[in-house]
This record gives sequence, C-alpha cells and structure tokens, in this order.
Amino acid sequence: MRSSINKYKSMLPDPGVGSGRAGGLAVMSPANFGMVMATGIVSLAAYMLGHERLGHGLFLLNNVLFAVLCVLTVLRALRHTRAFFADMSDHLRGPGFFTTVAACAVLAAQYMVLLGDTHIGMLLWAAALVMWFVFTYVIFTVLTVKRDKPTLDRGINGGWLLAVVATQSIAVCSTLLGATTQQPYRLELNFLALSMWLWGGMLYIWLMSLIFYRYTYFRLEPDDLTPPYWINMGAMAISTLAGSLLIENSAEAPYLSSLQPFIKGFTIFYWAAGTWWIPMLLMLGLWRYVYKRFPLRYDPLYWGAVFPLGMYAACTYHLNQAMGFDLLSYLPPVFFSLAIVAWTLAFVGLLVSVARQGFIRR
Repeated sequence: MRSSINKYKSMLPDPGVGSGRAGGLAVMSPANFGMVMATGIVSLAAYMLGHERLGHGLFLLNNVLFAVLCVLTVLRALRHTRAFFADMSDHLRGPGFFTTVAACAVLAAQYMVLLGDTHIGMLLWAAALVMWFVFTYVIFTVLTVKRDKPTLDRGINGGWLLAVVATQSIAVCSTLLGATTQQPYRLELNFLALSMWLWGGMLYIWLMSLIFYRYTYFRLEPDDLTPPYWINMGAMAISTLAGSLLIENSAEAPYLSSLQPFIKGFTIFYWAAGTWWIPMLLMLGLWRYVYKRFPLRYDPLYWGAVFPLGMYAACTYHLNQAMGFDLLSYLPPVFFSLAIVAWTLAFVGLLVSVARQGFIRR
C-alpha cells in the first residue's frame, strides 16, 4: 500500500532535504519550491484582505525559504548532476520543476504588490520567464521521445498541472508589470500576459482530460489520492486571477478593451471550473480519510493543497473587483481562513518532522 504513496512523495517538498541525512541532496525533489508558492499566495491574500502585518511577515519568511531552496537546488545540480537531469525525464518528478517557475513568479508578485518594487519584481519575472521556456520545451520534449514510458495510471496525477500554474504565474506577473510600465513596453507585456493566459487554459484542457480519464477508468486507491490533486482547482484559480488582472488592465490597452467580453467570459469559465472541483475534492477526501481510514499525519505533499486554497481566495477577490460586483465577497475571507489553517498545520508539521529526524540522528 505504501509503494504508491512513496511514488508520489516526489511531487512536493521533502522535509529531509538538506537535513544532512544520507542521500538528502541526491533524492531532493525538484518540486520543493511548492512551499514558496503556498507561502507566497497566502501572504498576498492576507495583504489583499487587510492583514498587512501578516502579509509582510510571510513575505519575509518566503524570501528565506526561497534563498535556502535556491542554494540547495544549485548544490544538488553540482553534486548530483546525473540525478538532477534524470528527474527531467521522469513522468512524476519532471513536472515538479515547474514549481521553481511559479515560486519565482509568486515572489516577484509579492515584491510588486507588497513593496511596490518593480525592479526586483522584473528580475524575478525575467528569471521565471527563462525557466518557463527551458523547462516547458526540455521536459515535454524528453517525455515525448523517451522510449520507456509508464502507463497512464502510473504516469500522471494532478502534479502535471503545475505546468499550467507556472504558465499562468507568468501571465499574472506580466499584467502586474504592465500596470506600472510606460508604453510601448506596456503593450508588449499585456500581449504576453494574454498569450500566456490563453496557452495556460489550453494546456489545462489537454492535461485535465487525461487526469479525468485516469480518475474514472482506472482503479483509484486511497494512497493514490494525494494532495497534488488539489492543483486541479488551483490551476483554474490562478487562471481566474490572471484573467481578472487582464480585465483590470484593459483601460490601458485598447486591444484588451476590444476583447473584454471574451476575457470576462473565459475568466468566469475558469472560476466556475475551479469551483466545481472543491466539493468533488472534499468528497474524495472524506472517502480517503473517513471511509477508507487512511492515516492523517504530516506529509510534505500537503503543501500542494495549501496553494489552491490561498489562490482561490485571491482570485475571487480580484474577480469581484474586475466584474464590479460584490456577489462573491463572502468567499475570499472564508478561503483565506482555510488557507491560513492549512498553512499553519503544514508548517508546524514540517518543523516537527525535521526536529524528530534530528532527534533520531542524535
């Protein structure tokens, strides 16, 4: 029963990475930056809803987490080069590299929104854009041409949608930069944001078709239903956020104004699709933990459930602003509270897990 959960442990942060245990860096997951993604969006949601001190506190913590993970990633690439590049050809570990793109873009958004610092924001945005290009075409090309491939039920899960999240994070950052940049660069940034937003939506349709097919036509065990499946909703939430920001920026870009009905329609489509997943994921969670009595304890994969909750709060907040109504105004505080609880539990669980491993080593 544990073989499948061990397989999926490659998708998000490993608390033992860098702890000094044997093989720590060698087996470090490329998706460790999921922790930065989760912390960053909870920080932004806190700032949006008026909890400025909390937002800035999480922002400072996120800078530390990002710096530590960057150092560990570079060390792994230098010391365990073969394992590092082998991950790019792995169907389960490969998509984890997209958390690096999204984490970089989320941190850039924090600098621009919380501090108004477009200089550092632009540097991080540029780094995220370069990594997006490299990872998108290298990973998908390698996975396409490799000879030995797993079956669909063993080779795909919600973690593949990290590619969508990374793409939409570029769109979000581009709209934020476009709002503070003078012409003619404002035009180009908004066009890039629109293009990435549309590409992310198309990629979601492709990948979700495969994931939904895996859901309904292959046997699903409790240990297969790991938290990265919450990215089913999170990918649509960040798509909603990007669309909402495009609508808000349309006054400064004439071609966006002409596309407003289309952008508004697809933004609501993304939000509705993401909202549909919430009851489904909750029922599957009850099936896993209550009916099947799967043990509930800390797992680094749970960071993959924190990010969608925080992103849903942020995207619904901006959707209300973009559409000019307060119909959904009660949802952002509710999902922000859930995100804070989930983030706190995941972070405390991480600290306890690391401390326990240190005690065992001593």
